[in-house]
Amino acid sequence: MDYNKYYERLRQKLDHLIRTSARDDYASISALISKNHAYMQQFIKRGVPKCLKDDDMKKIINHFNISMDYFGSPDDFSNPGDEFSDRQGGEFNEEYIKVNVYDIEAAAGAGAIVENNDVANKLAFKKSWIRSSSNATSNDLAVITVSGDSMNPTLYDGDRILVDMTQTSLKNDGIYVLRNEDMILVKRISLNPVTKLCTIKSDNTFYESWEGCQPKDLDILGRVIWMGRNI
Repeated sequence: MDYNKYYERLRQKLDHLIRTSARDDYASISALISKNHAYMQQFIKRGVPKCLKDDDMKKIINHFNISMDYFGSPDDFSNPGDEFSDRQGGEFNEEYIKVNVYDIEAAAGAGAIVENNDVANKLAFKKSWIRSSSNATSNDLAVITVSGDSMNPTLYDGDRILVDMTQTSLKNDGIYVLRNEDMILVKRISLNPVTKLCTIKSDNTFYESWEGCQPKDLDILGRVIWMGRNI
């Protein structure tokens, strides 16, 4: 609640009461609460003091035959920025999806990217962008960190990648995260449309590729749909 705005409105309403009264002025209301003749004018015009004591407010309320409701309540006003933050927060939640960030090394050997791993952070992605390439929900997405140089120059050590864990079968060529025994790998996989066999390769030519692999034998954890890099 914003007390400053509340006191400002209280002064304005009190000023209106005094100005529209046929019998009162600043000096008479000051005398009503046993203050010097300039007290009420200073309070209304300069905000000094910041607020009136409860006993003084009761005398004024009884004098004008009104209720305290006339002045409202501090609850009527949000703290500075609260309304903006709430509105922006609502708009943010409608437009963006928050994805858990995991460490790929921590994920190694777990059998799934997110299984038994703590969330290190969250990254926000625009829902409309996600929907353009995937129907995944936040629970179906994970951000992990690339380890090693086998995917240079496409992916470098320390890059963040967004993985769509709904894409666990090879339908299109792309970069995938797959599990091989106790390691999680990030590799490019392509499917031969004639033989229906796939090739697993590293973009770094210093690393060997595996050809003639059966797609059904691959333990694919998801497809990479985005990457981010520190500069």
